[in-house]
Amino acid sequence: MSAPKPQAPAPELAVETLGDGGFRLSDQQPDRFTMIVFYRGVHCPVCTKYVGDLGQRVGEFRDRGVDVVAVSGDSRERAERAQAEWNLGDLEVGYGLSTEAMREWGLFVSRGITDEEPDEFSEPGLFLIDSEGAVFYEGINSMPFGRPPLDEMRDAVDFVGENDYPARGEA
Repeated sequence: MSAPKPQAPAPELAVETLGDGGFRLSDQQPDRFTMIVFYRGVHCPVCTKYVGDLGQRVGEFRDRGVDVVAVSGDSRERAERAQAEWNLGDLEVGYGLSTEAMREWGLFVSRGITDEEPDEFSEPGLFLIDSEGAVFYEGINSMPFGRPPLDEMRDAVDFVGENDYPARGEA
């Protein structure tokens, strides 16, 4: 497993989405960033809170020029369940992420251990991809815990813009 490196081109990401048909990273034209939040799936109680919070705060990121998508390996049915149960508002929800794509993004992949969990699913990750398609920030977790707090990510986007702060971790 090798995660994409900051300042390097992001891997392609193409998934179906609820509502408008699909998300393709290479088609995005954000003012500043595309934020990709990879989540475990509808079975995850920590995702309920984190992605639910993101759904309520997506406007805070859009106001800062950040387009947001939440993506999992869940089926459409499971993604629809998450959208309904988690009150995600107008958060774009992608589904059907393949295990191969999970690994291309450097995500940890877990095997299901309960009947509610899929056979394989990704552990969480959060990426900021700049308007040129390069990785600016990545936070990857091996468990559902320890995700980047959304208020800190919002404030970081402000800091980066105000200080022309570059992506780090490229060496």
